Amino acid sequence: MTMFDYIIACIRLRSTIDVAAVVRGFRPFEVEYAPEVEADCTFTIVEQLPIERYAIVKHLSEFEVTEAEADCTFARTTTGYLFSIKRRISNDEPTLFHIDGDTLQITSNIRCDNGIDISLLRFGLWVMFGVVLSSKHAIAIHSSVIECGGRCALFLGESGTGKSTHTRLWRENIEGTSLLNDDSPIVRVVDGQAMVFGSPWSGKTPCYKNLSYPIAGFCRLSQAPHNAITRLKTIAAIGALLPSCPPAFAHDEYLQDCICATLGELLQRVPAYHLECLPDRAAAELSHSTIMG
Repeated sequence: MTMFDYIIACIRLRSTIDVAAVVRGFRPFEVEYAPEVEADCTFTIVEQLPIERYAIVKHLSEFEVTEAEADCTFARTTTGYLFSIKRRISNDEPTLFHIDGDTLQITSNIRCDNGIDISLLRFGLWVMFGVVLSSKHAIAIHSSVIECGGRCALFLGESGTGKSTHTRLWRENIEGTSLLNDDSPIVRVVDGQAMVFGSPWSGKTPCYKNLSYPIAGFCRLSQAPHNAITRLKTIAAIGALLPSCPPAFAHDEYLQDCICATLGELLQRVPAYHLECLPDRAAAELSHSTIMG
């Protein structure tokens, strides 16, 4: 059987299908298949995956995916976690993704006879890989990331608060800046250094870069009639970052403990700020001079 390897944030994902041929965001992360190297996690598609196979311990989250017009559920099972996604316009059975908590083997019944549903595959893998990340002390954090001088600033905030606008203002007004990811970069501590990695998931902005940089700082944005930036103390900093972590994991003790521990490790090494701002050049210059020094 042909196998395919991908390395994302130093984590090797091995798949029985060529994910990069279906989801373009995976292309920069594909590496030569190395059977002699043990994978951190695996992904397998099977024809049938009866939901009755898994004993659900707790329903953790129910939500909708607007881009896929689908309803989702996330639950803990006796052996791991189960993610179910059902398109509203389809009479098909729900697409299931299950991850074994011990082996980190991801299994899915996503239809592949008439072509794989790209949006369901992309989102299902994002949820399942998020579980893998939690177990590896890493987080896919909702933010827009700008690189400048070999370091990165991560801008966080609720949808519509201007994250992408602010990083665009950096690119337009501050020389030598570039976008690393515009939705779901991965953060973790590597060899004592807080690092941010590009990922195959970047929201509506197709920015898929297999690059990583030290983190200069985190910054939560809020709209205001003025520009002002404040450095946050540790507790406030955790409170600023936690809402940008995967919301589906918030009701599971193990996953949430992993996320909080990782945030603690990151915030021991890099500062976090709150920026009240207008969508203007002065706001970008203020955050640049403060975060980058």
